[in-house]
Amino acid sequence: MEKGPFSVEWLAQSSLGGAREMPGSPDGCPLQSPPSVPAESPRERELRSPGLAAVPVPGRARTKFSAAQLQELERSFRQQRYIGAGEKRRLAAVLNLSQSQIKTWFQNRRMKFKRQTQDAR
Repeated sequence: MEKGPFSVEWLAQSSLGGAREMPGSPDGCPLQSPPSVPAESPRERELRSPGLAAVPVPGRARTKFSAAQLQELERSFRQQRYIGAGEKRRLAAVLNLSQSQIKTWFQNRRMKFKRQTQDAR
């Protein structure tokens, strides 16, 4: 395979970043990858290349809430469906969970509530 302008090898090399000479340019003008381009995560890479076999990306394990945690979360949800920052911090400290876990639980609980009310109609 010929390594002409924009060959697979050149493209693969240029995707690594840094200064590269553009093939066929008369003055050997270097190409610079933009410095503001963020690094690609393994998950983004997996989503971008659907033709390749999916490589499982390790993520956070599913949280198993205890009965006491669920009871307190449900009690708080009955009082107010949308949780404020102060209540979120309080629940996170009391239940030994992260604020993002509390936020996600409330989002999921609102969706469950919405499904239940639509099914009841």
